[in-house]
Amino acid sequence: MRRILLVKTSSLGDVIHNLPAATDVSARCPEVEIDWAVEENFADIPLMHPAVSMVIRVAPRRWRRAFAAPRTWRELRALRETLVARAYDAVIDTQGLIKSALIARLAPGRRYGLDWASAREPLWPFYHQTLRVSWAVHAVERNRELVARALGYTLPAQLEYGIAPPPLPTLDGLRPGAYAVLLHATSASAKIWAEDRWVELGQRLRAHGLQLALPWGNEPERRRSERIAQRLDHALVPPRLSLSKAAGLLGHARVVFGVDTGLTHLSVALRTPTVGIYCATDPAATGLYGSASAVNVGGKRLAPSVEAVIAAWRDLPPTGGSERT
Repeated sequence: MRRILLVKTSSLGDVIHNLPAATDVSARCPEVEIDWAVEENFADIPLMHPAVSMVIRVAPRRWRRAFAAPRTWRELRALRETLVARAYDAVIDTQGLIKSALIARLAPGRRYGLDWASAREPLWPFYHQTLRVSWAVHAVERNRELVARALGYTLPAQLEYGIAPPPLPTLDGLRPGAYAVLLHATSASAKIWAEDRWVELGQRLRAHGLQLALPWGNEPERRRSERIAQRLDHALVPPRLSLSKAAGLLGHARVVFGVDTGLTHLSVALRTPTVGIYCATDPAATGLYGSASAVNVGGKRLAPSVEAVIAAWRDLPPTGGSERT
């Protein structure tokens, strides 16, 4: 086998959860080239993995909105030409949705995907072979197991995301290891942790001498960052960051606190001590995973207290710096 294509297009958290599968392939099949098809907004994630040879940007949401536009058809033709030229031996759709199955169908090579009991949509006609993967394990392990079974290797015992932090962006005097990142932003209102709790958490962190950074991705999130920062001292609201620069910010922090959002999972992948704050979802299936320096607090309809969040940070393995009392 010479070259494979992984199809994991979105969302940010799902793309991050696919990184260990690429690490496994690199360890078990070092002679195999790995390409990855991913939505254009998330391309920075597989680009960070040294085992990925080519990142193939796709835009199914944009294409669907303007299906008849000449640009859409030009891009689809170019995608097909690229996939044909790469000549894959295996195409593995770890997404398990119609949009990803259609992209996999454009690629030459033997196609693998989830069977009828393992996917959210009936996709078996799109693949040459379907495989059953348990819903009872974390999403990271589902991805790893599907790829391992498709390629016929035994899973490595150790899980590795396989990425390293980019450089810390220049942001108003932030020093590596001397700041905490507060990730309050999420696309689902039910997952939001109350602003008063973020302020109280920030005050507790300032007592440890940590600077604070509150990144954002859209205007409502920027306004929330500003409101929280105004009630704290030494709290930075950076300009809007690219995904790569956000990774640099997360990767050089002392600690990251975040709600159930993709950037919180990215912090775990970068091996930064991370506390996941869960207010609306059960972390058992898609919570922070694969790092001894990450912990989930809260759960479905169970927003944690500030004291519980601080206690979770205190119980993480020490990484140097100030005490967490």
